[in-house]
Amino acid sequence: MKRNLLSGIFILTIVFGVNNADNEFPSSDQESGSITVKKCQDFRITGDESSDTWKSTEWVTLAQQGSIINAYSTKVKVLYSETGIYFLFHCGDEKLTTTMKADNLNLWEEDVVEVFLWTGEDFPVYFEYEISPLNYELPIMVPNYKGSFLGWLPWHYEGDRKVQHATSTVGGEKTGGSIVSAWIAEFFIPFKLLAPLPEVPPVSGTKWRANMYRIDYDHGSMRFMWQKINKNFHDYNNFGTFIFE
Repeated sequence: MKRNLLSGIFILTIVFGVNNADNEFPSSDQESGSITVKKCQDFRITGDESSDTWKSTEWVTLAQQGSIINAYSTKVKVLYSETGIYFLFHCGDEKLTTTMKADNLNLWEEDVVEVFLWTGEDFPVYFEYEISPLNYELPIMVPNYKGSFLGWLPWHYEGDRKVQHATSTVGGEKTGGSIVSAWIAEFFIPFKLLAPLPEVPPVSGTKWRANMYRIDYDHGSMRFMWQKINKNFHDYNNFGTFIFE
């Protein structure tokens, strides 16, 4: 991914060969192709999964794909409210392989979790969100034309359009290179940020295509995902389905 400044607008270009592109993955066991996203009242993001609201829904396990296999547990919870969609990642780990200390960098080159939200199948434009263990983020809108894709940073990314996010660690400090037993990422994506994508905000019965990922670099590049993809993380035709309660 490379970043250019054109007429005051930041453009993030995702290049094949980067951000998991052109990597073939062997098959692995998968969860069901859809999940029901339960509705909740808005609650505070803490980064440590301490809110009782998370108890209202079940964990979704991310399966591992690729030739490097490790028994790290990776699981996610998803909820939504009238104003946005919530995600909670719990990532078993041994070491925080992360050094970047700014937003909008190539976060996928180090430990990271990612979500992709494709709200309407009539046009392949979707929202991608990445967050590192150190709580740095990359929010981009991605037009994808037959495998050629670009990432655009949001404009007026502030106030009630900004993602709320926090992270924490278990068994060690939240610093690059720290020995830990797990790290946690919790974030809230406001529906106002996703405008003008179709089917936003969702109502009961709305369906979005989506996928959820993790990359860990303790033992090479290890990839975990909800739905199996054939080529790269932007393989939107193989996304699963969120069904809103």
